[in-house]
Amino acid sequence: MKAAVLRQLGRLDIEDIDLDGPREGELRIRVLASGLCHSDYHMIQGDLPTTLPAVLGHEAAGVIEAVGSEVSGFAPGDMVITCFSAFCGHCHECQDGNSHRCEDKPGKPTNRAAGSRLTRGGEAIYQLGNLGGFAEEMVVHQRSAVKMPEGMPPTSAALMGCGVLTGTGAVLNAARVEPGSTVAVVGCGGVGLNAVQGARIAGATRIIAVDKSAEKLELARTFGATDAVLAGPDAVGEVLELTRGGVNYAFEVVGSEATAHDALAMVRTGGTLVLVGVAPMDARLSVPISTFLMSEKKVIGTLMGSAPFQTFLPKLAAHYLNGNLLLDELVSQQIPLEAINEGYAQMAEGKVARSVITF
Repeated sequence: MKAAVLRQLGRLDIEDIDLDGPREGELRIRVLASGLCHSDYHMIQGDLPTTLPAVLGHEAAGVIEAVGSEVSGFAPGDMVITCFSAFCGHCHECQDGNSHRCEDKPGKPTNRAAGSRLTRGGEAIYQLGNLGGFAEEMVVHQRSAVKMPEGMPPTSAALMGCGVLTGTGAVLNAARVEPGSTVAVVGCGGVGLNAVQGARIAGATRIIAVDKSAEKLELARTFGATDAVLAGPDAVGEVLELTRGGVNYAFEVVGSEATAHDALAMVRTGGTLVLVGVAPMDARLSVPISTFLMSEKKVIGTLMGSAPFQTFLPKLAAHYLNGNLLLDELVSQQIPLEAINEGYAQMAEGKVARSVITF
């Protein structure tokens, strides 16, 4: 099968590789669509470490072609979405209802001679998140997938496995934004746009989009932003003026020290900063302790929507089918696997919300 393989930082190469399985507890999926997520871009550029060679990609939707032994709840022909947040079901976090923070994630293919489901000439190829969605097919653990309801187009549904899950989940699950709240979203790419529409779904009355791209700010209005502020030295002041003192919730979706500090400055007394963007490993948020003591501001992090994907994604699918969640509008373009490097270059230039590989 064809796959995009990361062998050297900076670019992906299209190669023919071998895929083993399914074995016990596994699904073999024919990939129909796979989104280009910024998290993978961080690995391509070396900002986040990963094992090489690797097949990246974790926002995927497809159809099950075969199931291994001991699989329950899935059958050939089922349409599924895959997700990073595989869960064991028995650890403390899973038992406590936080399977997205599973302490014993299943799915590592340790029962293969090469140590991987993906190989080329016997060489093991790392499968990012035990998924590897930048390929024509995947073999994944059954607890890395969830079935799609009828009526979900794969191209849009693929984005639910990460970008939509993370952005909406940050608002609805991590922050639990109340109706009538004021919200700022700093960074309006694929995840940020979902934070915007998550705030709309939550009933926020003022949703301020902040981005350096005028085009993305205009798109944010489509997703529910009531105001748009161009990122820059005056952005914090503009948000404070619009809200007469700051927002109840600010979502930082860029993943940089500078934007995290700006987002915290946009939060009013008693408000909450939610860190959503994936930052470089050495990034720091350095804040005087008095900021929290005197103003009762809070800073929280969120991981993969802060909810079990197997229950949260069907809820989001219902919102989509009811017309309350925009997915089709997130897809800036559909591209073939061979154009993946160009797609990431366009992402880096801020030209697209989400590019989706279609097979």
